[in-house]
Amino acid sequence: MGDLSGKTALVTGSGRGIGRGIAQRLARDGALVAVHYNTDDAAAKETVASIEAAGGRAFAMGAELGVPGDAAALFAAFDSELAAYGAEPGLDILVNNAATRFSGRIAEATEEEFDRTIAVNVKAPFFLVQHGLRRMRDGGRIINISSAVTRTAYPSSIAYSVSKGGVDTLTLTLAKDLGDRGITVNTLAPGWVETHVTAARTATPEGRAALAACSVFNRIGQPADIADVAAFLASDDSRWITGQRIDVTGGSTL
Repeated sequence: MGDLSGKTALVTGSGRGIGRGIAQRLARDGALVAVHYNTDDAAAKETVASIEAAGGRAFAMGAELGVPGDAAALFAAFDSELAAYGAEPGLDILVNNAATRFSGRIAEATEEEFDRTIAVNVKAPFFLVQHGLRRMRDGGRIINISSAVTRTAYPSSIAYSVSKGGVDTLTLTLAKDLGDRGITVNTLAPGWVETHVTAARTATPEGRAALAACSVFNRIGQPADIADVAAFLASDDSRWITGQRIDVTGGSTL
């Protein structure tokens, strides 16, 4: 993978799960990583500690997403923490990973749950990109985390599916808009990954086996499976790839 030394990355929702895996991998490749959290500062500090223990550089920063002014508040915290860390201002890599998930079919959805899903999963990344671009250096990288649900029907997660469809469209449009700055914009679409989100499903041998069987490799995805592809997209090796939705489901949608 390309050397990310001298680069600054911001990974939203990186206190745990896929976000933590991406933050750890980008730091391992040399980037200074801003570890964003919503409310769980302890988890974010654990991510930072794991990065530092491995010889990397990171700092934690909190900001609630899905509320008015969230992007401005997040980047105010980013600027402040970056300065406190003693690093140069600016941004090279933005990973929009933070998301919320409402489980329910269309008859069960409420307006409040739908609005919250759209606010966190679509509106927040939209304006985080807007604010991030004011700081992003030419040749930067934007990586959006979508989901397999935009290509496979999951009626029990319809609001989440709609929101992730918006992320896919955001990626496509931004890629064309930002090409003249050398900024690439791509989406990663994971399937089942072993995180806190799937903990209830993997609590029994039968549940684990069912999720594993979705992949042609007969195993459940791990955060590192997604993080390694994110590291490639963050590197100079991916300079000729933009506007793409990359399936990282382990062949679950074949």
